[in-house]
Amino acid sequence: MNILDAITDTSDKFSDAGERYLEKSQEYYKLKVFQQLTISISLVVKALAIGGFLLVALFFLAFAAALAIGQWLDNAALGYIIVAAIFFTFTAIIYIKRGFINKKIISTLSTKFFES
Repeated sequence: MNILDAITDTSDKFSDAGERYLEKSQEYYKLKVFQQLTISISLVVKALAIGGFLLVALFFLAFAAALAIGQWLDNAALGYIIVAAIFFTFTAIIYIKRGFINKKIISTLSTKFFES
């Protein structure tokens, strides 16, 4: 076997190895995208389900609190106003702290995303 045949044979082996590497890398990234997509979708579905039930529960608790405060003050409208003021206060606090909440969400999701 002459030297040109040996070089050709070696370059063919490297070419085949490179093609296999690219194919395996493509398969890996497809699986990685699928994994991250399923994690993200399951997180959103769980958040919507839990959030929906919590929202209904909060609605009933707020309604009951407004009725109780209204009976205690002998004025139903005042009870509803006080409960609404409490919700507005919580909303203002969350609005003021929105930067902290964003940072917390980003750090939590980035560890989940880049951990896998």
